Amino acid sequence: MQFDVISIFPGMFEGPLTESILKRARKRHLIEVRLHDLRDYAPGRHRQVDDSPYGGGGGMVLMPGPLFAAVEAIREKHSATSSRVVLLSPQGRPFHQERARQMAVSGERLILICGHYEGVDERVREFLADEEISIGDYVLTGGELAAMILIDTVSRLVPGVLGAEGAAEEDSFTGGALEYPHYTKPAVFRGHPVPEVLLSGNHAEISRWRERRTREITQLKRPDLVAPATSENPEKPGGKFPQR
Repeated sequence: MQFDVISIFPGMFEGPLTESILKRARKRHLIEVRLHDLRDYAPGRHRQVDDSPYGGGGGMVLMPGPLFAAVEAIREKHSATSSRVVLLSPQGRPFHQERARQMAVSGERLILICGHYEGVDERVREFLADEEISIGDYVLTGGELAAMILIDTVSRLVPGVLGAEGAAEEDSFTGGALEYPHYTKPAVFRGHPVPEVLLSGNHAEISRWRERRTREITQLKRPDLVAPATSENPEKPGGKFPQR
């Protein structure tokens, strides 16, 4: 899985990419993340990438020229690989687990554009981005954190990244439900015991218990996940519980 990230603050990615699972996945060449400083694609001595908006208003807007140049340079260098340009933006479609899975198996190079300030010139949205994604109904200072979340979510679905085959299959949101509860040692902690069924060794009973708890927890905490998709939200994941 290959990611190219276009940002004016590429240094923000150093921590997330050099720790834990992403670090191991990169070392094993299961994922590849290339960081591109947008200013490297800006003309002139001052390497300007933003300007004030036409029509007035506060804040600055990322100019189209450097962003188009960055994407075109990436695509020219890796012309043999199919690529998809993703703009991280609060105006995008909500990101969810099923979309992450689709990206992980697509074989496409993902070129992630991190917006900043007041956003990007609208012509980037209209004529450069293939897709616009939002990670939630709130506003971040820039798209860098959103890009990190997308990279982490997609990467863990790439075969081998989590180690054990199928390790992500029972995660929350897989199949449109939340994950069942987990317990570990000690069997009794401050008077609170682990459910007896988990200590029984009866795998069929354990499986039924987990499925039942999955249903109960999802209905209680996220009933929206099991509501059917509607005409207003036809791409909504879920709609039924996974069968285990």
